[in-house]
Amino acid sequence: MTVPSSTYRLQLRPEFTFADAADLADYLRDLGVGAMYLSPVLEAETGSTHGYDVTDPTRTRLDFGGEAGRVELVGRLRAAGLGLVVDIVPNHMYVGGPENRWWWEVLRLGRDSPYARFFDIDWSRGRLLLPVLGKEDDVSFLTIHGGELRYVDHSFPLTPDSGGGTPQQVHDRQHYELVDWRRGNAELNYRRFFDITTLAGVRVEDRDVFQATHAEFLRWARNGEITGLRIDHPDGLADPGGYLRRLRDGAPDAWIVVEKILHPGESLPTSWPVDGTVGYDALREICGVFIDPAGEPTAAEDFESVRYTASKLVTDTILVAEIRRIAALVPDVEQAHDAIAELLVAFPVYRSYLPEHGDYLAEAFDAARRNRPELAGALTAIEQRMTGELATRIQQTSGMVVAKGTEDTTFYRYTRFVALNEVGGAPDRFGVEPAEFHALAAARQAGWPATMTALSTHDTKRSEDVRARLAVLSELPTEFASAVTRWSARQGIDEPALNLLAWQTLIGAWPINVERMADYLLKAAREAKIRTTWTENDTAFEATVTAWLGAVMHDAELAADVRQFVDRVTPPGWSNALGQKLVQLAGPGVPDVYQGTELWDLSLVDPDNRRLVDYTRRRDLLGAIIAGHLPDVDDTGAAKLLVTHRTLTLRRDRPDLFTGYRPVQAEGPTARHALAFARSANLVVVATRLPVGLAAAGGWRDTLLPLPPGTWTDVLTGQAANGQLAELLGRYPVALLERS
Repeated sequence: MTVPSSTYRLQLRPEFTFADAADLADYLRDLGVGAMYLSPVLEAETGSTHGYDVTDPTRTRLDFGGEAGRVELVGRLRAAGLGLVVDIVPNHMYVGGPENRWWWEVLRLGRDSPYARFFDIDWSRGRLLLPVLGKEDDVSFLTIHGGELRYVDHSFPLTPDSGGGTPQQVHDRQHYELVDWRRGNAELNYRRFFDITTLAGVRVEDRDVFQATHAEFLRWARNGEITGLRIDHPDGLADPGGYLRRLRDGAPDAWIVVEKILHPGESLPTSWPVDGTVGYDALREICGVFIDPAGEPTAAEDFESVRYTASKLVTDTILVAEIRRIAALVPDVEQAHDAIAELLVAFPVYRSYLPEHGDYLAEAFDAARRNRPELAGALTAIEQRMTGELATRIQQTSGMVVAKGTEDTTFYRYTRFVALNEVGGAPDRFGVEPAEFHALAAARQAGWPATMTALSTHDTKRSEDVRARLAVLSELPTEFASAVTRWSARQGIDEPALNLLAWQTLIGAWPINVERMADYLLKAAREAKIRTTWTENDTAFEATVTAWLGAVMHDAELAADVRQFVDRVTPPGWSNALGQKLVQLAGPGVPDVYQGTELWDLSLVDPDNRRLVDYTRRRDLLGAIIAGHLPDVDDTGAAKLLVTHRTLTLRRDRPDLFTGYRPVQAEGPTARHALAFARSANLVVVATRLPVGLAAAGGWRDTLLPLPPGTWTDVLTGQAANGQLAELLGRYPVALLERS
């Protein structure tokens, strides 16, 4: 197995194809990257900008260039000495249209279709429910055209010999039933991806289904055309461990990482034959160590209380159909539906993997009994039967509740400090102390040295540089609180959680245009589900939300006040951004660089973070750096590009330097502001933390970083280095020291 020295994630889309990715091969080589890492590449819903809505796993996506384009890309990467990592979506497929020929056949032939077992469908409940109608009596608008049943812009196949009669009579003879879209959450009889009815669950636990959906990836692996595989959402699978073992058998030499969200203290199941996660655990730790724990603000509500309420909202409204299907497996247990819902809400992690992580399941049962004593009997009865399909479906569904309840609801309601509200994050844990950070980094090196690490991804709620700037607020909690009170009095949003989120977002993402902020705040308001939702819109409230930034900027005095605050936090934010970038790129694991983040990137949640990247500018800046230019730390972001280039290049060319982990403690009056560690006897990483406090304390003064004897050079500047931090960190707030 070849583990890449690093990866660089690219988001393919119809406007950015295999050919465009191939044209970046030389740039990524010069940047120092080890492997190109692509978003899903198989045929997907027409126009998809993310690719997780796969329609045909047997074909490479045509609007990316098809198989010929993929082969050309592989050749270009090989010529540049780069590996290739691809993203696999094993849990679900897009079923919202005729593009998915497997689903089309299921609709046409029902359970007699050879593809009926490909999808996780509950046929015991009769016809396949398709929630697509605007309202129930819209069935009267059905037509038949070209041998298909039509509703507005939707089309559906007809069962053989089912013609004749009115469109409504023909509809009644089909294996599917078109119903009001509002019935989906409560009555759907196929497993879906979270609450998205157009993404149907796939039964990859079936060997034939696995082979049919993975044949292309396994062929590429056999041909040596891929270095690694990134596995999307394994928690949705019936048997993640069995799936991963089968995948490993088919791709024994591939580097495999899984999109497994680990809560603090949680570890991957030891039976999984993988190299690690996609790095959200590292993200929490790296970003957290640049946050000042002393700046923890108070919150109106306890995090756990907010999370519980949000998760109950999910079980009671969004995932009713899933819970009903589980409850049907224990028909003799009274109050089974309520007990299962309470159990899912009580899960302390995304899911258990029985028999592994059984302690988390037991913890969830105990918590559910404490929260709802009147359900204790039902919960105990269910606990005693946790085998077979019951256990499988509870495990598959718990992650849906955690993700929808925490990431997609609580993180938009509990907004006291949104830099912590990240996938895999813990908003109730305010920062990470250096001692904890070092312990976790050392454990990663010892146990999962080939795991991926990340700072920004296509799923992060805000980019690494937004979080780095927001981390400065932890050093200025009183000043920021006063500013928000002052600003809100002039142009506040009439919903406290969203109001606080909006001001933090404006500070973190400044400068941001009105359209981007409007799109972001509208999504945040709907995700929070307090004043408006995706399905029940408060149009008047939404109008005030989308107009908010325009109103702020129209108030010249207010806008100047905000701009002045941004100017104050931007330079220390740059320091944090460079620090966390170096710590990630030089630390244990395989670092991933999300597209464009080699320069400052102030993106927000998707689709904002999937915008096209200006690579011409990055090529020009990189060319100057390679020619010897040492850029200033300024708004160009070139200093971040320097750190990225020099660190990745060293990792690729000198892997022997990145083999261990040992904390290095500074000594002197401001020693707490230095985060340093050695990767080997000949490499030391140094970063500045809490830069506002450092400046207030008079800078580094005579603080010293003890270095072993020898000649040390800062790889970033090429200058000789000693242990005096005032000199060592005089030009940049970070240093990468190599002993010759």
